[in-house]
Amino acid sequence: MNSSILPVTPGLLALLSNVENGIRPFTQEIFLLEIVIAGTSYCNDLESVEDKIISEKVLTMKRDPKNKFDEFAIAIYCDNIRIGFVPADMNVVCSRLMDAGKLFFCRVVSKKRKNNWLKINANIYMVE
Repeated sequence: MNSSILPVTPGLLALLSNVENGIRPFTQEIFLLEIVIAGTSYCNDLESVEDKIISEKVLTMKRDPKNKFDEFAIAIYCDNIRIGFVPADMNVVCSRLMDAGKLFFCRVVSKKRKNNWLKINANIYMVE
């Protein structure tokens, strides 16, 4: 007789193993770095998501190994719009961990418009 509260079925196992559906049991966020997002002045569509960049907003991070300026580049996205990069002087360790399969994200701390530059402070977390 199975004494578990919820019967473990193949469907449940498939659901829990599918990271894309947002369910990640037994995970924790590990705070790593405080950054100012680099390159925001070079992002053409930044204005389309600027209002969505608010404190505590989660931003997506994706490796960009073919970046012609930085082989360790990590792009930062808000709603599928690239808004900048992890600063080059801080991205080596995170990029190597990402290449090894670790998941990362940013959380907005603050933003401030300075003339034509949108300064975005964010914290980087690793999901473990």
